[in-house]
Amino acid sequence: MLRISDDTCNRRQLLTIGGLGALSWSRLVSSLSAEQRRLLTGRSVIFLFQQGGPSQHETFDPKPDAPEANRTLTGTIGTALPGVRFGDALPQLAKLADQLNIVRSYQTNNAGHNIRPLVGPESLEANIGAHYARVAGATRPGTGMPTTAVLYPRAVDADTPRPEARGDLRATGPHGSAYAPFVPGSGGQLQSDMELHLSRERFLNDRQALLRRLDGMRRQAEGSASLQAFDAIREQSVELLLGGGVSRALDLSLEDPRTVARYDTAPFVAPHGWRRANRGQRGYYTANAKSIGKLLLMARRLCEAGCGFVTVHAGYAGVWDMHADGNNLNMVDGMQAVGYSFDHAVAALIEDLAARGMTDRVLLVASGEMGRTPRVNQRGGRDHWSRLAPLLLHGGGYQLGHVIGSSSKDGGEPSSDPLGPERLISTILHTQINIPELRLAAGIPPQIGQLAQHPPLPLV
Repeated sequence: MLRISDDTCNRRQLLTIGGLGALSWSRLVSSLSAEQRRLLTGRSVIFLFQQGGPSQHETFDPKPDAPEANRTLTGTIGTALPGVRFGDALPQLAKLADQLNIVRSYQTNNAGHNIRPLVGPESLEANIGAHYARVAGATRPGTGMPTTAVLYPRAVDADTPRPEARGDLRATGPHGSAYAPFVPGSGGQLQSDMELHLSRERFLNDRQALLRRLDGMRRQAEGSASLQAFDAIREQSVELLLGGGVSRALDLSLEDPRTVARYDTAPFVAPHGWRRANRGQRGYYTANAKSIGKLLLMARRLCEAGCGFVTVHAGYAGVWDMHADGNNLNMVDGMQAVGYSFDHAVAALIEDLAARGMTDRVLLVASGEMGRTPRVNQRGGRDHWSRLAPLLLHGGGYQLGHVIGSSSKDGGEPSSDPLGPERLISTILHTQINIPELRLAAGIPPQIGQLAQHPPLPLV
């Protein structure tokens, strides 16, 4: 759709094009200065958030020989790394283990349902991506591509339930709202608004009308300090109207069908609908299985088009929360419901990034807000646990194929130095930002440099 405000003097309502909405003036005209270019490494981050808290025992740190009360409840499987085993719901990632970095001494220091460490005290109550956007600028000049985005399942399937992230993934903490992540499909309407449902003739006529209107506004702005900013907004509006990077990145129909098929996780939807969970939760398991692969494909497309930080919320009201309490599944059924689709989607992304030469350019992080108890409860589930949680990393220019740290025999505590959220956040910032240059830069909030003062994870 194309809408033009009648109030030519209202900068906040200058135009709404391609479903991007009435973006703030600062966000529309943001551009990278020479100093900002020195600050950025050119790498992107995809943070796959496993809402609910995945179990370390049934994913990347199984304990098949532990006492029965603590033992891994699923089978285990050998990996491409000698002596390293994963839970058997991760067969594809097991084959790609030499392309992963697995942290076995990571602890979130959090046992409640929230969205830490993406948003929490460790991130100054801002989505980590907002810190990146504050350095990089809210959008890429010329294309209007947001530098940070959040993908919920509705971005790829409008019929899925509403997103429930148990927190505000658009939080910006100490930064202004202009640096909030872009959220496509969050209300089911935005993506359809990004399509121009016009005949070619009408499209060309409307485009010319828009340009004439913008040129008229430019004449009003001549001689004012806002003229340069207006020229930038005109350029971005044309890029968006012509189907620029944002709308193209979100349009999976433009992808090679073979690639779409490789990412597709819909076959993992269970015919029986997970009857052991309550009716409401069953829909979340189905939605998660249907969407996680295409969400990661969309995340890759956004990164390829210039988005720097993409949060993928694939937990759907806590599908990794495996209490076996009637609301949530037990560990065995739960890993059947979410483990295989996670395994397939992440493996597809890893292989796709490699095929496109993007492995070093994109850091993939996968974790949840907590781990699970070492002791199995009486119903065959595991409960909330703050002192150990699984963490997967891939790419980002780091050497791969390492297991970092170790855990106790029962899988409940680090047996090597604990590695917490502060170090993960610092790693992300060091991956994307030239921190020594940041400390010399003017106009950048000091909090970002303070977050990066923590030692990064011991990646090579």
